[in-house]
Amino acid sequence: MQGKVWKFGDHIDTDLIIAARYLNTSEPSELAKHVMEDADPEFVTKMSEGDIIVAGENFGCGSSREHAPIALKSAGVAAIIAPTFARIFYRNAFNMGLPIFELEESAQISEGDTVKIDMLKGEVINITQAKTYKFLPIPAFMQELVDAGGLIALAKKEIAESKA
Repeated sequence: MQGKVWKFGDHIDTDLIIAARYLNTSEPSELAKHVMEDADPEFVTKMSEGDIIVAGENFGCGSSREHAPIALKSAGVAAIIAPTFARIFYRNAFNMGLPIFELEESAQISEGDTVKIDMLKGEVINITQAKTYKFLPIPAFMQELVDAGGLIALAKKEIAESKA
């Protein structure tokens, strides 16, 4: 995957990703309209499908709501790169089919850079800066979640295959 980078700082919590005032719906397209609104009110209008968020430490901290990764994925965010993620957000992101990558050097990537992520090799290639960073590739079973589009999609696929 390849996209333009949008930068956010440390401790971006789930309320900044999708504010509680929008939790009266779980409709992905509605949540997508308001993703990152309190961190950057114009984020949704500036970003394009396939863009990548690069953030600081502890991305996704706060509540355990699944709305946060749903909103990000529905808005078209292709992936998130950060040095660390809140553990519940980490799992929720993969369960929703949103790939996230722990990269210690994420601070070296600038907003507006174009990066390419090679999930199999465990590389983030900053095309703009001509730099490559290594991360631990995600485990195969989590890659399968991303490829299927999330846990529910994977379960439906496995049920259909078992009936065939």
